[in-house]
Amino acid sequence: MAEPAHQPVMVRQVVDWLAPRPGGLVVDATVGLGGHAAALLGACPGLRLLGLDVDPEALAAARERLAGFGERSELVQRSYWELAAVLEARGIEHVDGVLFDLGVSSLQLDSPQRGFSFRFEAPLDMRFSGGGVTAAELLADADEEELVRWLVEYGEEPRARRVARAIAQARRRATIATTTELRRIVTAALGGRHGKIDPATRTFQALRIATNRELEGIPLAVEAAARALVPGGRVAVISFHSLEDRLVKHALRRLSGRCVCPPGSFACQCRPESLVEVLTPHPARPDRDEERTNPRARSAKLRVAARRAS
Repeated sequence: MAEPAHQPVMVRQVVDWLAPRPGGLVVDATVGLGGHAAALLGACPGLRLLGLDVDPEALAAARERLAGFGERSELVQRSYWELAAVLEARGIEHVDGVLFDLGVSSLQLDSPQRGFSFRFEAPLDMRFSGGGVTAAELLADADEEELVRWLVEYGEEPRARRVARAIAQARRRATIATTTELRRIVTAALGGRHGKIDPATRTFQALRIATNRELEGIPLAVEAAARALVPGGRVAVISFHSLEDRLVKHALRRLSGRCVCPPGSFACQCRPESLVEVLTPHPARPDRDEERTNPRARSAKLRVAARRAS
């Protein structure tokens, strides 16, 4: 299998923040094509790495990329949601670091048959794992109010009601089965491009997140990672849009002992605990050279926390 063109984001910062050590164990909970994993293993000859990913195509590419590291790497087809269960099944009580690289990968976006991108004519699939309900099926079954909620919460679409109404009207005539059909419907509802992004971008993001339930597992996964760390061990999370980043920020704040309940709450319900120290009060960002050479890096934010000694 030829390795797909891929530039992992913020590699130098990830290696520096996780500071891998000989004999240590790092979990790449979203191993993807193995770019960060290869950098971590290459930076520390005695390091071991456990990689998780739900996408079988990505895992196949990662296995090829990491083959030269032999038994130092192990890859498992599981979601980062399942981090705690994966560690328990292997009898692993503590790890030195955990990395999450959230969102959709370049492999998924650039594979026309996967249906993630409106750049290609393809079935409206969008599943990371290839199992479960497709985006087309989800779109066919959701009522208009649910469509509005997805577009607002997951796509941050300011004209969500107009898009949802257009989708509801179109599917009464015929099933919305392809990426180009959905893009045509959204573009007709919103008009042509008025800014930097295509008018269908937010809708496709919202539908992808809903199809894969991407946001639901982030707080629990970050907490599971923090609990698995040795004292001084670090969790690093790369996010690419404000929804992911907000969930990560709140999870780390709560685990650092700060209340994250909404302003005006009568009493704290979030049960903060001093488990970690946040090392990035403001998220780290790619440098200008990386933003120039790797467009995917432009929206990336990296947050890091370390397990307290006690």
